[in-house]
Amino acid sequence: MIELVTAWAGRPVNLVPIKGGLSHHVARVEAADGERWLLRVLDPQVSAAGLGIPLELELANTALAADSGVGPRVVHLWPEHHALLLEYIDGVTLDAGAVPGHLDGIADACRRLHGGPRFANDFSIFDKLREFLGLCGTHGLPMPAGFTDVLPAVARIERSLPRVKTVPCHNDLLAENFIATGDGVRIVDYQLSGNNDPAFELGDIAAEADLDADQIAQLARAYFGDDAHTARVRLFLIMSNVTWTLWFAVHHGLMTKQADFDYEAEAADKFAQAVRDLDDPGFGRLLDDARS
Repeated sequence: MIELVTAWAGRPVNLVPIKGGLSHHVARVEAADGERWLLRVLDPQVSAAGLGIPLELELANTALAADSGVGPRVVHLWPEHHALLLEYIDGVTLDAGAVPGHLDGIADACRRLHGGPRFANDFSIFDKLREFLGLCGTHGLPMPAGFTDVLPAVARIERSLPRVKTVPCHNDLLAENFIATGDGVRIVDYQLSGNNDPAFELGDIAAEADLDADQIAQLARAYFGDDAHTARVRLFLIMSNVTWTLWFAVHHGLMTKQADFDYEAEAADKFAQAVRDLDDPGFGRLLDDARS
């Protein structure tokens, strides 16, 4: 890809690989005069394995997220190579420990994304779970012990959640997809984007950052302006942990594995958190509150 970028830029450039993601290939592009961009090369195996949306949709949604002012601006596209050159966002990439200090900024970034152009596809965490269950069955992929035992509770969650107007959501907001800048929080990496219930977006943030009950309520209040939706957010937190448990199981079974990452341990950790919340005495109350 460096030859394509050099030809586009009209000058020599250097690529500096950026580690951290488990799916696509990302590098910082540096020109001698100090100008920088981000190169993202999408791996077709990711969408083929159900671990991301189809590549053409990810390209389209990345551009739409840029239109909202939250995602990075798309500088250049090479669709035939599944590659895009993006604005390099100067700022601080968050980690889970930093998220509680940025809840207001994160809520504002989500509102701006959700208020922007609708994405090219829809997304449901329940449908994604069913898809992963099918993939595990088809390919004989192991799931954590006891995983199927939680499926009746998952069905109760799905029945309890009201249908709401969907909005363009990121759907995979681990802390590292937030970049804090002097002008607010920006959001990157639209691999699982699609129109969805905004309460899932918040629940997924809470799950990935392991927010406590007070922090979850603060995030929901910062986004919605009241406490009426906190139960929905907490139920979607559970669904995030349940479903992304199988994301790691499928990735481990169907994709090239990074030697320095323990997929099975990550799946086990997410499942343990889901079981913890499903076994909590307050789970039934969450279902009742979500219905009302």
